[in-house]
Amino acid sequence: MDKLLLDSAFNSKREFFDSGATRQYSYRIEQLKKLKAAIEQHEQEILDALYADMHKPAFEAFTSEVGIMYEEISYAIKHLKKWMKPKRVSTPLVLHPSRSKIVAEPLGVVLIIGPWNYPFQLLLAPLVGAIAAGNCAIIKPSDNTPNTARVVEKIVSATLDNRLVSVVQGPGSEVGPMLIERYRFNHIFFTGSPNVGKQIMSMASQHLTPVTLELGGKSPAIIHSDADLDVAVKRLVWAKFFNAGQTCVAPDYLLVHKHVKGRVVELAKRYIVDFYGKTPATSESLTHIVNQRRFNALLQYLSNGTVIHGGGSDAEKRFIEPTLLDNVSLDSSVMREEIFGPILPIVEYSHIEEVVPIIRRNRYPLALYLFTKSSKVERFIIERVEFGGGAINNALMHLVNPKLPFGGVGFSGMGSYHGRKSFEAMSHFKSILKTSTIIDPQFRYAPYTERKLSLARLFFR
Repeated sequence: MDKLLLDSAFNSKREFFDSGATRQYSYRIEQLKKLKAAIEQHEQEILDALYADMHKPAFEAFTSEVGIMYEEISYAIKHLKKWMKPKRVSTPLVLHPSRSKIVAEPLGVVLIIGPWNYPFQLLLAPLVGAIAAGNCAIIKPSDNTPNTARVVEKIVSATLDNRLVSVVQGPGSEVGPMLIERYRFNHIFFTGSPNVGKQIMSMASQHLTPVTLELGGKSPAIIHSDADLDVAVKRLVWAKFFNAGQTCVAPDYLLVHKHVKGRVVELAKRYIVDFYGKTPATSESLTHIVNQRRFNALLQYLSNGTVIHGGGSDAEKRFIEPTLLDNVSLDSSVMREEIFGPILPIVEYSHIEEVVPIIRRNRYPLALYLFTKSSKVERFIIERVEFGGGAINNALMHLVNPKLPFGGVGFSGMGSYHGRKSFEAMSHFKSILKTSTIIDPQFRYAPYTERKLSLARLFFR
């Protein structure tokens, strides 16, 4: 990437932000509406690009990449005026005659680095928050999905003010460090692996740039003995193999009560066939693996247990069948590393208390899914396991609600977004105290006396 072009892109954003143009409600709304209209106009191109990059079925591509963006933008447009409005808060008596308020203001120029698994939505959803909050942005698509990256650049460059947003292309291992180390961004939003997230945070610290890190982790699914097994397994199979398991909140492994394990396995096999047919390699409902390196890595996991369903693959198409893996050791790589593919290890337990130490071997998952009818079991898991977010008797679907913040905890990330949280993640909340000059109480001024100290004790209780 030409450093002069990068300099121009960054400096134009800084200059435009400093002009104050992005602070206007009307400007932000205009850009958001333009972005939504452009996505609608280029919808088929987006779907075609996602198919070319990952063989994404149109339904999965639309719902998870395009439709969810319509929802995100529409929600921001509807609520932006309220979000921008200064919030009045109460003022302690000791500060009277004063009024207090909190003013949301944009941060400045932000950098958004997107991943390859949802290369459209996970790049542009944070951009919605950046624009809504009044920031300028440089966005970096993943080079692992080049067709989608080109469509993103086409949409952004043809639609949005180039003083507001620029798209930077190139190898992430080169362009990312160059951007972070060369420029003092006001915020960095990164979605990707924990290992790269650590590098991003380290580089950002040189400029004291705050970061939002949306990472991953081994997200467990738990099917308890009292669950509605048919519904639970149907939802689990759909969620696990959606996008071929290449989802940061995909159920990574299954913890199942030993009394229902046999039935759960039987149902899982049935629903895999129902969804993808007896020859899933010919199914148009399955996404393929993003590249050869990931394909080869996933194949190594198949030797970590007993394949009880699936296991077939096609290197040329980068395709792996939906696979169930039994008899896995907790010390094996498939149970220590985030799988990010269509392989589901199955581990049984006898008592619900046993799942906590198993999950804590890979502590702080991004998501957790519990299938149970027991409110007691539900409370136990929510209170005893640290995780970013999740669902009871469902999977993946918590992401669809813009009123639910999405983000990790511990190793699975820091910060959250979606809906109002996206606006807040990209804003600074400035505290303002405004005091009248009509009266000026004297007790706080020197010389200090015993009477003034007594008054202070009355106020500060």
